[in-house]
Amino acid sequence: MNIVVYLGSAFGHDPIYQKKIKELGNWIGRTGNDLVYGGSKIGLMGILADAVLEEGGHVTGVEPAFFIDQCRQHEGIDRLIVTKDMFERRQTMMEMGDAFIAFPGGLGTMEEITDIMSANQLNLIDKPYVIYNLGGYYDHFEALLDHMTEEGFLFEETRRKIIFCTDIKEIEQALFK
Repeated sequence: MNIVVYLGSAFGHDPIYQKKIKELGNWIGRTGNDLVYGGSKIGLMGILADAVLEEGGHVTGVEPAFFIDQCRQHEGIDRLIVTKDMFERRQTMMEMGDAFIAFPGGLGTMEEITDIMSANQLNLIDKPYVIYNLGGYYDHFEALLDHMTEEGFLFEETRRKIIFCTDIKEIEQALFK
């Protein structure tokens, strides 16, 4: 299974992010799944790719050409797909993925996971996805989704499909049920 992980390229301020992304990467590699991610060697992205490779897993990076120009690509991964821009990158990752995980990240991570949520809601894809709510990182996002549902802008059926997980065991149960 190709598991797409969306996450920040920064490390974040709390060392727990580095520890938990390594655990997630080790789990992906150990369970025989393949990683599809943003292709960078920087920050949490580099730790994730290295952790999958450590466990014998395969890693595909998808990176826009302007990141290559900035030398951000991870040289040790199995495959690097270069796209013309961020839009093509998101589309490629959506097509390649069988399941999706949003780890803590910034605006790019939010854009990527909401693309998956919208595509599922519109029945353009039917693929499982979870939000890794590590240490309450996504609590406010979860509250916003609940508010959107209460106000009638997000269907209750759609909201039920948006699963927030707090550890790898919950992620595994949600993706492989």
